[in-house]
Amino acid sequence: MSAPSERQLVTLALGAEVFAVPVEFVREILDYRPPFAIPEGPAYMLGLSDVRGRATPTLDLRLKLGLPAVEPTLSTRILVVDLPMDGRVLSLGLVADRVIEVIEVLSEEIEPAPDIGVRWNSEYIRGIVRRGDSFIVLFDLARLLTSQDAAALVMQDAA
Repeated sequence: MSAPSERQLVTLALGAEVFAVPVEFVREILDYRPPFAIPEGPAYMLGLSDVRGRATPTLDLRLKLGLPAVEPTLSTRILVVDLPMDGRVLSLGLVADRVIEVIEVLSEEIEPAPDIGVRWNSEYIRGIVRRGDSFIVLFDLARLLTSQDAAALVMQDAA
């Protein structure tokens, strides 16, 4: 029997809901600045953010998950993540209402994603972690983007 493995997760909030992304994908966390809009993109694709001199596609997690849009506040952050996709690394900005903290969880604490009873599309969920009386929803970052989104972003990245 192998020893339990620990995972570090960056927790973030969208309203009262708490989500998490694996820390190994998070390059940095930035204060919110309005991205440069891209015409004819999906509503959740806010545009491009300048991240250390590089144009980084930025999406609104609220809109991607079907939650209502809110005005950015002083707590709004952009998580810059690097996703391995199709043999390359895709950089992406994810807008969240606020970033909470980095937590450690044991792999066995991560439960499978439920098939019913959630407001957002469960295909974006890798699993859930119980914390007291509440849950933290762990995103499956690779599935958060549709194949069309990823193809468009790879084409922009190559341009």
